[in-house]
Amino acid sequence: MDTYVTVVGNAASEVRVQMTQAGVPLARFRMAVSPRRFDRDSGQWVSGDASFYTIACFRALAENVTSSIDKGDPLVVTGRLRVREWEREGRWLTVTEIDASSVGHDLARGVAEFRRVARPARLALVADDVAAGATVDQGVLAIGTGSSPEREEEAA
Repeated sequence: MDTYVTVVGNAASEVRVQMTQAGVPLARFRMAVSPRRFDRDSGQWVSGDASFYTIACFRALAENVTSSIDKGDPLVVTGRLRVREWEREGRWLTVTEIDASSVGHDLARGVAEFRRVARPARLALVADDVAAGATVDQGVLAIGTGSSPEREEEAA
């Protein structure tokens, strides 16, 4: 069973992009999460110990993160938590990763401007009478099948 988490923090590194062996875009960056609390004795906000996560983004999310995220940006990330441990030279190493399903700027700490990414039109096979007169969802390119009743009568 997978564990899904949402973390709020700052991008602690620049985004690095690569392609997987299967040719899938992969973007990775580090994220720092520091708990903050108000200290009544001093009257100031105090930061706790930071936790660091490696954020992995695939496909379209990787492309969008690469164009949108800079080191230091306040972020909200949701995804599947993975903890990997291994031993190297007698020492145990641990990496905490999040396979992101969603990444966004934290609007509680700033403003952002959203730009929708243009995606290639999807192909949909539809009957000619539908393609000729009916509306088709935006972003779908309608291709007629040539099997409308009018065409069958014309062919006869």
